[in-house]
Amino acid sequence: MNKWFNQLFQLDSNGTTVKREVMAGAIGFFTIVYIIAVNSLILSEAGIPLEAAIFATIITSVVGCLIMGFWANVPILLVPGMGINALFSYTMVQSMGLSWQEALAVVFISGLIFVFVAFSRFAKTLSESIPHSLKEAITVGLGLFLMLIGLEKGGIVEKGTNSIIAMGELGDPQVLATILTFLLAIILFMRNVPGNFLITVVAGTLIAWAFGLINVQSTEEKPFALSDYMEVFGSMSFDNLLSVTFWIAIFSLTMVLVFENIGLVHGHVGFINRPEQFKRAFQATSVSALLSGIFGTSPTVATVESAASMAAGGRTGLTAVTTGFLFMLSAFFIPVIKLIPNSAIAPILIIIGGLMLQNIRNLDLKDMSESFPAIFIIAMIPFTYSIADGIAIGFILYPILKISIGKAKEVSFALYVIAALFLFNFVFHVIS
Repeated sequence: MNKWFNQLFQLDSNGTTVKREVMAGAIGFFTIVYIIAVNSLILSEAGIPLEAAIFATIITSVVGCLIMGFWANVPILLVPGMGINALFSYTMVQSMGLSWQEALAVVFISGLIFVFVAFSRFAKTLSESIPHSLKEAITVGLGLFLMLIGLEKGGIVEKGTNSIIAMGELGDPQVLATILTFLLAIILFMRNVPGNFLITVVAGTLIAWAFGLINVQSTEEKPFALSDYMEVFGSMSFDNLLSVTFWIAIFSLTMVLVFENIGLVHGHVGFINRPEQFKRAFQATSVSALLSGIFGTSPTVATVESAASMAAGGRTGLTAVTTGFLFMLSAFFIPVIKLIPNSAIAPILIIIGGLMLQNIRNLDLKDMSESFPAIFIIAMIPFTYSIADGIAIGFILYPILKISIGKAKEVSFALYVIAALFLFNFVFHVIS
């Protein structure tokens, strides 16, 4: 068996063993397994039944990890991405007015475009056409948005009647449970405790139970059935295919998908000193994102938590395959996952958002023509509660400022086209 694994995953040439790869895969699983609860709860905000969202998250993670392991042979874990799931539920569905079935169709078409980019030379061309400052700003803006969502889910802040945001009642049991869970989460994270997010979810659920926020009997009334998931599987709706809103959603999602994964995959293959695997890893990521729309969830990404597997010694696809099989086993615990409350999830969203915010240090704040569009993206994503609108404002402002100071040639032709499309969308909405 070891010989077969060695031949399939080239273990010897990568200086690793079956035991090390399997252990790294297990560590990666326990680092990222929180995504089952977090992603499914966010998808449910779009109207997808919670039980179906849980199963969709699991099956998508299984298939994504297996594709990455067998096709690219690198220890990168593919699961539904944080930030992109917020784009799916809060922007495409709640803000833009698409149904969740139409949003899944958007995921599918964006995945097709992503696959085309990944299997052609456009990946490099597209990446080079977008300024570094705007790419970093998207990540920072998504981080700030995730923090806002986490604070709202935990009841710490809420939409007020006379203001955009107001403080929640500190005496509210949900707020108290969230605060206690957050303190535990941030301490575990700062001390770099293995599986800290998983521990947070378990402990946070127990804290919520102690505050009377969990009704165990409610989950026993209707056990999960595979037929529930089949109502979501392949439920993409193309009824709105010819609308401008539909294609703006596709454009926005594709932008985030391509640029986020270019950065993540480059970073991961560089970490394990296997840059030659970038092309295949990027291709595996695109195929997995395409399948996400069919399986019924927001797109997968090359998750940041893959670094935990690599730090544990993972160097080949056997690590990703191991994580995929562990995700498969987690399907037997869906009734338990359904118990997890918002107060146990909110602290994780806040911490992940905080981590994404750190990218602001990569901005050149001295050059106002670079920093101002970036700052507008960062501010407008959470303030408008729309990732697409936040990105659009920054992309429109960037060429305008460059032209105003006589640096029009610094803007790529592709960016002019992108900015024009975003501007057309705003004008269209004003007219209509």
